Amino acid sequence: MHRRSFTAALTASLAVPALAAAAPAAADEKSGRTAPGLAAHMRTALTRELDDRTTARALTPDLMDVGFDWHPETAPLHRVDFVIAYGFGNRPAVGGGDPAKTLPEPGPVNEALADTVARIRADRDIPVYAQWEIARFLDSKHHMDGVTSIEPVIAEDGTITYLSTDGVAAQVADARKDLPGGVGTACVVGFRDHHKRCVQTTRALGMAAFAPRGFAMPHTYDRDSGQPWTRNRELYLVHDMAAQWQFLRAKMIAEAYPNG
Repeated sequence: MHRRSFTAALTASLAVPALAAAAPAAADEKSGRTAPGLAAHMRTALTRELDDRTTARALTPDLMDVGFDWHPETAPLHRVDFVIAYGFGNRPAVGGGDPAKTLPEPGPVNEALADTVARIRADRDIPVYAQWEIARFLDSKHHMDGVTSIEPVIAEDGTITYLSTDGVAAQVADARKDLPGGVGTACVVGFRDHHKRCVQTTRALGMAAFAPRGFAMPHTYDRDSGQPWTRNRELYLVHDMAAQWQFLRAKMIAEAYPNG
C-alpha cells in the first residue's frame, strides 16, 4: 500500500519536466514550474514508504531539485564577466580511425551551442571559454576572437582523455584565478537539459555563475551522436540525474564527515 502510494506520487509528477519544456526558459520562480503541493505530496508519500518523517523531510528537497527542476538561475548580461560554453555530444570521426586516439567531429548540437555564444557576444563583448567542440565553430563559422578553447588531454602515445563537465569548469577556474579583478561571474551556455548542471558545476568550482537571461539554449537531440547517452532525452535525463545524485552524495559525505 505504501509503495503504491509513493509510486503514484512519482508517476503523477513525471509530467512536470515535459510541461516545463513548453514554458519560457527564462522563468526563475520555482513555484511557477512545479505543480502546487507536489513537494508536500511527495513528502507525505515518502514518509509512509520509509516510516520516517525526519528523513522524508530531509530528502524531499533533493528529490524536487534533481528530478523536477531543470532551469538554472539566470542573470542579465551586464552582470557577467565571461562566458563558459560546455559541449554536448559529438559525431564519430569522418575518416574513422582508433577512437581512443582520433578526435570526433564536433557535431550539430555543438554548432548550435556556438551559435548561442555568438548571439550573446553580439550583445556583450566579453571573453569566452569554450569546450573545443564549440570553439571549432566559433573559429570556422563565426570567426570570433577572444576565445579560449578548452581542449581534451592528449597523452604522449596519442591517447585522448576527454574532460568532464567538472574538468572543463576546473580548467576555466584555473585560467582565471590570478586575474587582477578576480575570477568574475560566468555566463554559462549549455544544452538545455545539461544547462542546470553546468551552472551548478561552475559554482561548485568556486565561480559565481548564471544562465544568460533571455537566451534560449539548444534543445534538439542528435540521434547520430557518438555519445549514446546524448542521443535522446529520456536516456540523457537519467544520465544527468545520476550525475546530480553522485555530486550530492559526495557533498553530503563531506559535510557529514569532514575528517573522513
